[in-house]
Amino acid sequence: MVLSTAWFPPAEFFALLAKNPVVYLEACESYRKQTWRNRCRILTANGPMDLRVPVQHDGARLITEVRVDWSTDWLRQAEYAIDSAYYNSPFFIYYRDELFGLLDRRPETLWEMNLSIIQFFCRRIGIAPEILPTTDFEVSPEGDCRDMLSPKKPFDYTVRPYWQVFRDKFGFVPGLSVMDLLFNEGPESLTYL
Repeated sequence: MVLSTAWFPPAEFFALLAKNPVVYLEACESYRKQTWRNRCRILTANGPMDLRVPVQHDGARLITEVRVDWSTDWLRQAEYAIDSAYYNSPFFIYYRDELFGLLDRRPETLWEMNLSIIQFFCRRIGIAPEILPTTDFEVSPEGDCRDMLSPKKPFDYTVRPYWQVFRDKFGFVPGLSVMDLLFNEGPESLTYL
């Protein structure tokens, strides 16, 4: 299976990882805007909210070369939004410091940041796929799931609801970052996936 990299990917991304012992992350594609590559969706008291990582590519379009733009205070704002959204979730306190520690290291590239986040969630959920970068770009590789998950496309499959902090206000909201699942379900996240 081949997936595109993602920043705090949706839970559905990890459902795919949980089902496949070997997963390739597309390392040879051009960076594309308005995808999960540099954004995620969380559920706040005001409803779903997208968080974004500003990037610099200075003409370099290869996804592994796209750099994180640390010239703005986006990280503090993102951590504040995550704190505000998940402070009352049952398991947030158990994962917060380690997760924010990954971000506070300020990786140079988006690829590095995304890979460390994906590996963190795999460990915490309890899945262990072998994640490998692709070495060549193929237009239609076997097991191509690179564009299956997109913030611009509604999820067209049934997602089993789980408990969410603001469920009483908004009902169950699918398509959120895996952090929503882990912070609300903790060790039961694996069972959900």
